[in-house]
Amino acid sequence: MESGDKTKVLNLLKTSKGQIDGIIRMVEEDRYCVDISKQILSVQALLKKANLKIIDQHIKHCVKQAFSEGEIAGNEKVNEIMDLISKYAK
Repeated sequence: MESGDKTKVLNLLKTSKGQIDGIIRMVEEDRYCVDISKQILSVQALLKKANLKIIDQHIKHCVKQAFSEGEIAGNEKVNEIMDLISKYAK
């Protein structure tokens, strides 16, 4: 993964971690359920963004390299991506 993209992914994950800690405190403090749910949705969006960046980098680097090594290796990487997309769409 390229340095700039790695930094972006790490920042998204660290922000998510901080928000999860906040959500835990909100639950412990019996805060309003809708406010908690909104924070959970916010974390999910951050994690989704981080995951898309990782998948993007995988396609641009690992899949591209696999095709340069041969069709079989490339097809295996495409199948991995299709499995990810299938899980992502659920």
